[in-house]
Amino acid sequence: MTSWSHGWPNGRINTAESNQRFLKESITVRIITMGTGPFAVPSFEAIRRSDHTLLAVVTKPEPPTKSRKGPPPAPVRTWASQHELPILDPVSINDAEAIAQLKSLQPDLLVVCDYGQILKPDALAVAKLGGINLHGSLLPAYRGAAPVQRALLNGDRETGVSVIHMTPKLDGGPIVATRRTAISDQETAGQLEERLSQLGVELVMQSIDELSRWDGESTIGEIQDPALATKAPRLSKQEAQVDWRRSRREIDCLVRGMQPWPIAFTTIKVRENKPPLRLTILKVTPVDEPTDELQPGQLTGSKELVVMTGDGPLRIDTLCPAGKREMTGEEFQRGYQLSRGSQFQ
Repeated sequence: MTSWSHGWPNGRINTAESNQRFLKESITVRIITMGTGPFAVPSFEAIRRSDHTLLAVVTKPEPPTKSRKGPPPAPVRTWASQHELPILDPVSINDAEAIAQLKSLQPDLLVVCDYGQILKPDALAVAKLGGINLHGSLLPAYRGAAPVQRALLNGDRETGVSVIHMTPKLDGGPIVATRRTAISDQETAGQLEERLSQLGVELVMQSIDELSRWDGESTIGEIQDPALATKAPRLSKQEAQVDWRRSRREIDCLVRGMQPWPIAFTTIKVRENKPPLRLTILKVTPVDEPTDELQPGQLTGSKELVVMTGDGPLRIDTLCPAGKREMTGEEFQRGYQLSRGSQFQ
């Protein structure tokens, strides 16, 4: 089988030629999709609109309602409901009852993306072609739950999407297809994830066609090199706190990588008789400004909100004080009149 990232010059798919070939050889596939978050929706919608048969949508169960309003439905559930698609939401996809329900639908293929559960061998075996998974990184880099965010946090200049033929090992199956893209210096994790979700649509559809012709025995895709594997664990709120000793670029990557959740933050003492004020930071820009012997985290004293870092001054362009509206750093400084040398933590 072809790994498309290597099957065409410069690692790119010859779209016109490939589409013509797939049109001639396309086979209708009975599919169950499994997903929860927004990353899955564009590919699932492409499947719904295709000539393939979408049997059911599996998603995580809704969390218990803790208030009258309750949390908003997960994106995949909302999408499936809008199109009146059958929804399955087992607590564990690997339970015997859930597996029996999947088997009864007689799927050819499972298409998994942003689901939140790892499928064990018995669950993967319900479909004769197994499963494919769309992942938001250039595997084997960034295996795990937060590949897009980790790429930004690490200051990567390039990322992409991968489709793998699934195995019980997390994100460890053979790579069927990849697509690369540059990371903009202005992109947040949320913006990049949305762009990658669109980038993955064509790969998913072509991977389905590839699997539809698989004999079940020959090698499919490219085996991942475990020596190159890196992990992308879920983000934590503690990771979002700015360490002003780090470089300006590292802090900028933190600010962009932590959006839309949990959002980078710092604290500053603004009143002697009150606890430090928490500020979430949404945008920063390196600046050239005299800093003398200021230490990391200290305010330079300008009209704008400029803070010293490990390698120079960084302007806080947009922030949100706890309990207040989003505002510019200059607006915040006008309101609180912080003096030069005020220490951010």
